[in-house]
Amino acid sequence: MHSNPSDILSMGMYRRLFPDHLEITPNLSEVYELALAYYESRILSEDELVQNGAYFVRAGNRFTNHYLMCTGDPLKLPKHSSSRLRSFFENNQFRTGYATHGLFPYRGKFHPQMIKALINVMGLKPGDTILDPMMGSGTVPVEASLMEIKSIGFDASPFCQFMAQVKYDAITIPQAPLNEASNKFKQLFDFFTKIASPPNDGCDVRRDLSQGLNANTGESLAPFESFNMGQLADLVQCDRSDVLDFLLLAYLDSAGYSERSKRKSPLEQFRAILERYIFVVKKIQHVLNGSELDLGKTGLFKGDARAMKIDDQSVDGILFSPPYSFAINYLQNDYFHLNLMGENVDELRNEMIGLRGRNLKEKYKLYVEDMNKVLSECTRVLKPGRLCTIIVGTNDNQLSKALGVPKEDVTGLHQVLVALGSQHGFKPLRLLGRKISGIANTMRNEYIVILQKS
Repeated sequence: MHSNPSDILSMGMYRRLFPDHLEITPNLSEVYELALAYYESRILSEDELVQNGAYFVRAGNRFTNHYLMCTGDPLKLPKHSSSRLRSFFENNQFRTGYATHGLFPYRGKFHPQMIKALINVMGLKPGDTILDPMMGSGTVPVEASLMEIKSIGFDASPFCQFMAQVKYDAITIPQAPLNEASNKFKQLFDFFTKIASPPNDGCDVRRDLSQGLNANTGESLAPFESFNMGQLADLVQCDRSDVLDFLLLAYLDSAGYSERSKRKSPLEQFRAILERYIFVVKKIQHVLNGSELDLGKTGLFKGDARAMKIDDQSVDGILFSPPYSFAINYLQNDYFHLNLMGENVDELRNEMIGLRGRNLKEKYKLYVEDMNKVLSECTRVLKPGRLCTIIVGTNDNQLSKALGVPKEDVTGLHQVLVALGSQHGFKPLRLLGRKISGIANTMRNEYIVILQKS
């Protein structure tokens, strides 16, 4: 039977996929997004879409919580930010930058909207527990907490653990000391540069940090947990650790910008970043004020995904992204921050998955061995029948060089992980592809691999 083209075209594709009472978010343009939105619409009830839906503006006559979090002014950027950066956040208002995800935009981080949708389609409900064994900047635990879902996160990098904890704590951080900090940004900047190596203005220097030295004094840096924060507490009239850590993260963020750009002085960068951080907190707390949200509890730890200290069959879902092992050197990007923490980068490099090895071929071999251990751990801690979702990028050019085979003969990392997972009782349930923006010069494609524990 042939349909009339005018009838089909007048209805539109969205109305074929979604009922009339559901309105999807603007700028939903990629196939994987459409697929996740479709799965959400079929798996969640209308009440659940309003509470935790990722790709919908409204269900019936009710706005979704996601829409309310994302509306209003987009993420506040420094006045000297490029038009390209401003355009990115304006066009991706519903994908990223909302809630506290906009604090410290970590390289290679998830789109939070995608993570919210994946948590939904994995069947996780308020009160359940989700695990991210390689949590990076903390997108999964932050998103889960806003969905009233408990979370556990591990990362080998102490800076990532610190950053993720700050983002989670910032959802409920008091605003009064932040306002005080805004008025005393110069004193705060002086305090931080006194205890840390000051950023090198616009030179993007990568130092030899195995010594962990303070550039001001030449002395060894102690871990920042041991710093005397009394002066900082006096400045902002608050001694809460979540407030002090929030201000420290703002400084570290600004120092990173200063080492990459000459647009503003380090002091001006710090002031701009601090203003953005405070804006982020006020916006999400304004949205949540008066709501009945019971924030999901989280435990975030420095730890090894190959040997996680949690009980067997104790989590309801697993969602993570392995390191972009051949595309991003996370330690190099975090040198300034790890230096402040007194970390020995050489030792950390030998511990981190994706960085171990002397050359590409050895790195790849060790990466596969390490991911095999990670998947073994995942099946140990996951409840039977539940889902493990892995988001992994691949680069055929780099893998071709590492393996010494033609590009067309390369087995993608997503295929490698599916094969490894099958050895540990995981069966593939769904595979979704998406294009990577931001690091397309080193990695172009990413895959959402959904596995189910037998």
